[in-house]
Amino acid sequence: MKKLINQPENVVEEMIEGIVLAHPEYVRKLKEFNVLVRKNSPITGKVALVSGGGSGHEPSHGGYVGKGMLDGAVAGDVFTSPTPDPIYEAIKAVDGGAGVLLIVKNYTGDIMNFEMAKEMAEMELIKVDYVVVNDDVAVENSTYTAGRRGIAGTVFVHKIAGAKAETGATLEEVKETAQKVIDNVRSMGMALTPCIVPAAGKANFTLGENEMEIGMGIHGEPGTHKDTLKTADEVTEHLVCKILEDLKLKDGEEVAVMVNGLASTPLMELYIVNKKVNEILWEKGIKVYKTLVGEFMTSLEMAGCSVSILKLDKELKTLLDATADTPAFKSL
Repeated sequence: MKKLINQPENVVEEMIEGIVLAHPEYVRKLKEFNVLVRKNSPITGKVALVSGGGSGHEPSHGGYVGKGMLDGAVAGDVFTSPTPDPIYEAIKAVDGGAGVLLIVKNYTGDIMNFEMAKEMAEMELIKVDYVVVNDDVAVENSTYTAGRRGIAGTVFVHKIAGAKAETGATLEEVKETAQKVIDNVRSMGMALTPCIVPAAGKANFTLGENEMEIGMGIHGEPGTHKDTLKTADEVTEHLVCKILEDLKLKDGEEVAVMVNGLASTPLMELYIVNKKVNEILWEKGIKVYKTLVGEFMTSLEMAGCSVSILKLDKELKTLLDATADTPAFKSL
């Protein structure tokens, strides 16, 4: 195993400390917990957003703590859900009196622990609600989930629900907007190489030299099938067509596109994928309103990418364009 770490058991805590030292104007760490919250939390009268999950997906989720996105991010061990206690502490730390919305990816451990933290906070009379993101069209059930997995489309939920909260909307209104994003975003990914969880010290799956995995999850969960390596255009067409089968866009509708790298894919290759995504959508009469290309939700050092497509309406376009200022996402 070649990794630039110290002790495997310390990687998450040391990463969190490094984030705070790099971005003290944005975030602070809660004492005794791997939780990042906005520097000025709690913000009185604003609905707060908390998300999180296993580490190894950076910049998700701590990179999205700041104005216009998250108020708190809870980091579990690598590819492991955080326990209820740090989630509970995050809720308490960011609650400004208007309530807290939890944005949870559809993994069994995440849902169970976020629900337990919600119940703990409600016993303290904090108003808490949650949404579950399940944007992955690749597989219906997987090693970690009942139903579709939550992957990179979660970043659109962070951005748009965060913008809604900044308007002074109620908890019910912010949840409704977050759910609208979830209902209208679909994603699918693929992998060229595996990744190595530090505590394990070895690859979490194997691929041959000329082999790729289609529909791979962000923890290395199996996808729909292994295939021989194909061109970027062929791979992209498969991913986009699977998304469009589920999303059922109409001629003239507008979308936002995210081409997300899993950590070891050069931007050159992501832009080549994006070119084909746009060509496919243009041929179908679908208008691309906004495009995001880069690393938004990674999988340690895995090579590969995912494509997310979000169907837009007037409200979602406005909120997507709203100001956000976080360590990993800026739209000023």
